[in-house]
Amino acid sequence: MAEPIVAGVAESDLGETPDRNWLDNAGIATVRALEDADLTLEDVDGVAVGGGDDYMPALVLAEYLDLEEPSLLEGTEIGGSSFENFCGHVGDAMARGRADVVVIAYGSTSKTGPGRDRSLEVTHPVDGFVRPTGLFRPPGAYAMAARRHMHEYGTTEEQLAEIAVATREWASMNPKAAQREPITVEDVLESRQIAEPFNLLDCCLVSDGGGAVVLVSEEKARELGVPEIAVAGVASTSTHRQDISEMPDMTTTGAAVTGPKAFDEAGISPDDVDVAQLYDSFSYTALVTLEDLGFCEKGEGGEFVEGGTTAPGGELPMNTQGGGLSYCHPGHFGVFVLIEAARQLRGDYTGDRQVDGAEVAVAHGTGGVLSSSSTVVLRREDA
Repeated sequence: MAEPIVAGVAESDLGETPDRNWLDNAGIATVRALEDADLTLEDVDGVAVGGGDDYMPALVLAEYLDLEEPSLLEGTEIGGSSFENFCGHVGDAMARGRADVVVIAYGSTSKTGPGRDRSLEVTHPVDGFVRPTGLFRPPGAYAMAARRHMHEYGTTEEQLAEIAVATREWASMNPKAAQREPITVEDVLESRQIAEPFNLLDCCLVSDGGGAVVLVSEEKARELGVPEIAVAGVASTSTHRQDISEMPDMTTTGAAVTGPKAFDEAGISPDDVDVAQLYDSFSYTALVTLEDLGFCEKGEGGEFVEGGTTAPGGELPMNTQGGGLSYCHPGHFGVFVLIEAARQLRGDYTGDRQVDGAEVAVAHGTGGVLSSSSTVVLRREDA
């Protein structure tokens, strides 16, 4: 099957955008990503939109951008893994000849925009039992999963902190990162406790911003002359909805299913991956994903990340833009892992931030409270 090619990627302004709404940030990111691909809005024949504060966000963004009769409209909402999931849907559409240029987009004003307190909102029958107990989401739910992993496998808070430290080291080289000051394991452990075992620096940022990825058909990619960053494998699944008590095993996510499937489709193994971009809403999210994708055995994630394994110069460079922990996190971080994976494979950076000779990247999104998982393998075909 023909593989869609990542032709352009971009973010909107990040951090605080009080004069914009989600649509503005998604639109700005879209235009910038098209410019990165040497394309214009007139070339777009499909949009895939995750998140958004409006009903039917794909239609809203298409109208906002004044797209003329787009042939593909995708808005399947599964949280932070939506964008990786879209890669599979877009690939299927391109294989059928339904589209040549599709934008995957996201925008948010999670930090400065108007919102409402959903902490007591009942959106599912289970919520009526969970909410009165005082469990707040997402930190409390993820903390329960992390504590279970610690109980089962002896994982320590110090090991979780290693992930935050390594991620911050990458962020220190990214001028777009919100947090760039170096930190130590002790800094993480001494930061304000949020939900045991998580301290503040174990938790992702809250940001405004948007991101976009332009996927094109192989024929269009040749016409544009862009680097051939191919979507070589995609797989998605879910294990539950929003209540962590419904998760079959808090120490194993859907990545244990999607990783092997995506790797098999791409014809690779974890050993072939040069750089990993993994959703890191919390330090535990990244740790358990590393295990489930097969980079180490189940229960050995803590030991695996010790000593800077995922830091610059480490065995497995991970979240090289600074991740959700230090770079940005406007609510759905999944689009940003795709952006950074493509940039690493294109060789956009210099110095220590560029992973030398990177040809294969994995981008993994997680949605809800470890609820949905989607894995994408990107491969530089013309390296």
